[in-house]
Amino acid sequence: MQQLANRLYHKTIKRWMPFWRDVSTQNNSLEKLSLEPVLNANHEKVLLTWMDACLQSDGGEVAARGRAAELGRHFLGLNDAGRVRFLSLMADHYNVDEPRLTIATKAWLAADAGERVSLEAELRSALEPPRMKLLTQFNELPQGIKFLVDMREQLLRLGKEHPNLVPLEADLKRLLSAWFDVGLLQMEEINWRSSAELLEKLIAYEAVHAIKDWNDLKNRLDSDRRCFAFFHPNMPDEPLIFVEVALVKGMASNVQELLDETAPLEDISLADTAIFYSISNAQAGLAGISFGNFLIKRVVKQLQQEFTQLTAFATLSPIPDFCRWLDTIDVEKESALLDEGLALRSPEHMQKMAIHYLGKEKQKRNPNHARDPVAHFHLSNGAQIERLNWMADTSDKGIKQSNGMMVNYLYQLPHIESRIQDYSTKGKVALSAKIEKQLNI
Repeated sequence: MQQLANRLYHKTIKRWMPFWRDVSTQNNSLEKLSLEPVLNANHEKVLLTWMDACLQSDGGEVAARGRAAELGRHFLGLNDAGRVRFLSLMADHYNVDEPRLTIATKAWLAADAGERVSLEAELRSALEPPRMKLLTQFNELPQGIKFLVDMREQLLRLGKEHPNLVPLEADLKRLLSAWFDVGLLQMEEINWRSSAELLEKLIAYEAVHAIKDWNDLKNRLDSDRRCFAFFHPNMPDEPLIFVEVALVKGMASNVQELLDETAPLEDISLADTAIFYSISNAQAGLAGISFGNFLIKRVVKQLQQEFTQLTAFATLSPIPDFCRWLDTIDVEKESALLDEGLALRSPEHMQKMAIHYLGKEKQKRNPNHARDPVAHFHLSNGAQIERLNWMADTSDKGIKQSNGMMVNYLYQLPHIESRIQDYSTKGKVALSAKIEKQLNI
């Protein structure tokens, strides 16, 4: 799947290059930019000259736009080392002007209430690093917003080894958060009649249960299934996040059965439950910009309109960090959680440990948040931990992550808002009566 994702990435770059080349040749007053893929240190002065010209808009905005296109086109042609140099120049040379900010801050603090209003604009301007303008110029180019999403993906990857890039990543996240406001996104259904290019991306981006081949994909898009995705108007061919849904009778408890290509089609007129069995973020560059909760709510509304007989909306979700957590606790603590008569690491014991992990373990940085990332996502969106399923995912990944266990998170529409409030303010985890009993609350 990684090979497919890489192939799609390089196909995208090839498709962009003609657009960026056309723009970059318009109204360029500077000499043509020529850079080696490694971006030799001798080229740094040349590159800074180009960036300065973009920011100062020498020759007008059209010329600045052309120079930004030339910069972007060359960035796409750099290797990893060259991109680190390029991004470091933006991060190190176009940060906040500290002397200007100091003067603006002192003036604002010394002013009375009436004077501060007129000084706020200067203070806000001083807080804005010059590189924000350059990032915005990239956005205005053909495929520019996708270019910036991919740039942030690289910044996230490089930030651990190059901490000087972290502020640039934060600036870019701030821009993308505004540009990807949920009010600007469009929800669309993906089905077998969608374009081959889009279906190929669905295979590449599936992050929960890998799609083996085209037959597997076709099964997931059959008449008893639905798939919905969010799209941005400036990235119409790129799903941002998508959810796969099975329409079934009763609450599903095994993902292999749910994905069995040989299983007969469900009679959707008898379906009473919508099972959300996979939610995948398709753009790594949008990590931390949340719109998955909005997608679930819109999908529920859409399914209610299409299938009025549906009475339950639930997930069949992995517990991705359970075994990793289990490996961090000592035997004494684990034994203390055992019921009398249970053998250590027996199936019954593992289920008890999983219920404890989901219902009790919290993040260190926020004691109101569940430690498990999937649990936190659904609980923060108003779901209830409904049921733990033993041997629900017997794939290698499922066994490695959670000893094969999966969870049903139930979305009960009348209780969603109150559960969101209880979880966000008190850290209260909504549990079914059966789970409460198993947890011995």
